[in-house]
Amino acid sequence: MSATAAAETERLLFLREVTELEARYLAQTDARLFAAPLSVAQVQRLPADPDTAERVDAFVARLGRLQDGLTDKLLPALLQRLAEPVGPVIDNLNRAERWGWLISTDDWLRLRQLRNRMIHEYVKDPAVLSDALNAEHAAVPMLLAVAKALCAEV
Repeated sequence: MSATAAAETERLLFLREVTELEARYLAQTDARLFAAPLSVAQVQRLPADPDTAERVDAFVARLGRLQDGLTDKLLPALLQRLAEPVGPVIDNLNRAERWGWLISTDDWLRLRQLRNRMIHEYVKDPAVLSDALNAEHAAVPMLLAVAKALCAEV
């Protein structure tokens, strides 16, 4: 094995390990935060409820880190290792869908847009935040399934 191939393999294994940890942390935070859907009233009370506010922050951060890590790091590294073309995100996601690691590129992109909306609207409108958080919660199984599929492929 060449030095380059060995370095690629080492990086891929490292990215898999990070992904597995991020997925576990997201699943734990998701379970703690969403015993029931978050209501607008609960979101309005976040400034006075630091425990829930911290869980919300952790959920948003962990979801974003996992999604970005999969999209920007693990997927391109895996495609490269498989001698597949690595290109723009949309092309990589389409390849992941063709390989069966991702059910829907469109759903993945909607999740990313929702996350971006949630971040930008975070402080402005509790109803928007509540809806976004609950929608992101509903998408966690998809995100975890993609993480599991990519890690298994590694």
